[in-house]
Amino acid sequence: MSVVAPAHRAERLWAALLAATLLALPLGSVYSFSVLLRPIEQELAIPRSALSLVFGLATVGFTAGSVVAAFLYRIAALPILVLASAAASAGGIVVASTATGLPQLLLGYGVVFGTGGGVAYILLQQSVNMLVRRRRGLVNGYLVSLYPLGAMIATPSFHACNEAFGWRTTLAGLAIVLVVCGIAAALLASYGGARLVVAAGSATTRSTKLGPTFLKLSATFFLAASAGLMVLSQAREIVAAYGGLAALAVAATTGITAGIAMARIGGGWLVDRFAVPHVACAAHALALGGGLLLTFFPAPVTAVLGLGMIGLGYGFVSGSTAGGIGIYWPPADYGRVAGRTYIAWCLAAISLPVLAGYLFDMTRNYSTAVLIAAGANLAGMAMALTMPKQGWRESG
Repeated sequence: MSVVAPAHRAERLWAALLAATLLALPLGSVYSFSVLLRPIEQELAIPRSALSLVFGLATVGFTAGSVVAAFLYRIAALPILVLASAAASAGGIVVASTATGLPQLLLGYGVVFGTGGGVAYILLQQSVNMLVRRRRGLVNGYLVSLYPLGAMIATPSFHACNEAFGWRTTLAGLAIVLVVCGIAAALLASYGGARLVVAAGSATTRSTKLGPTFLKLSATFFLAASAGLMVLSQAREIVAAYGGLAALAVAATTGITAGIAMARIGGGWLVDRFAVPHVACAAHALALGGGLLLTFFPAPVTAVLGLGMIGLGYGFVSGSTAGGIGIYWPPADYGRVAGRTYIAWCLAAISLPVLAGYLFDMTRNYSTAVLIAAGANLAGMAMALTMPKQGWRESG
């Protein structure tokens, strides 16, 4: 009996998508780190710039995990790899929840949680892309929307738990959620039947070269992410610095993360219909408008609107980047290319967000950081227009 037909019958895209959804949502709580800044700062007497480094290191760990993930495809079955990476992420959060100083936060939250999350995310992205046959931009836009969607859920939950029980209990609860969702995702990944690598003898077995297109796409993504991650990691404190009340700051953080999630889906949907460079350039222009609004009209309301525009621009670029990878490279290469693209995301996270924290410690405001973000978006508009309009299918 042939072994090919059963394998095809076992492929269930919905199960792969649900597995990615269940695990990526709690991993996306990393974008709610700004809610943890003040209580940790007050209890452990750690300055804002140092805590910004914890978030930056988490993105370094995520990037390292996403790059390493492509080398794990043949080591073990997908469900085992997913379960192991989820367990590692949960363990890192447990270490962070018991922290008595900066080193434990850097190790637990930054290194272990970040790396485990990066491995899990790429594994699930790759499994979905090996099954999807149409609307790749929309599907990949949805996948990258899961992190901010998770933050949208985590932000008010973290705030409420911090107020009632403290930040340590908040992190302990997150660890439990990661374990439960990791088990569910592993079971669904097994049921979905996706392969992480193509079958032997396939025409796409050999990896394609990254080339100039990869560098241009990564640079465009980096410039958007520099501004967007500053907003995501410190939105609550930025709104407060411009005079917004705590309730407005929390609501703005939740609303901005929701907007970024929708923009990521929208960015993926748009590249199914329009050229990637045009979508990315327009997204950068939107973010630039937000930075200029906040620069010239500083106030609590314009802070929310301006940060929202910067976040939406980042979301559209992120979605168009995820969709663009599916357009520029074959499905078998998706995880490998995406993992390397996240190096740009990592560099962005340890640049402007960390610099913004340092500038706040020095000046007690974010005006200079916002102006720098506007400059990054202007450069991003120019870089986006250098990318090719056609994908690997059209170019043959």
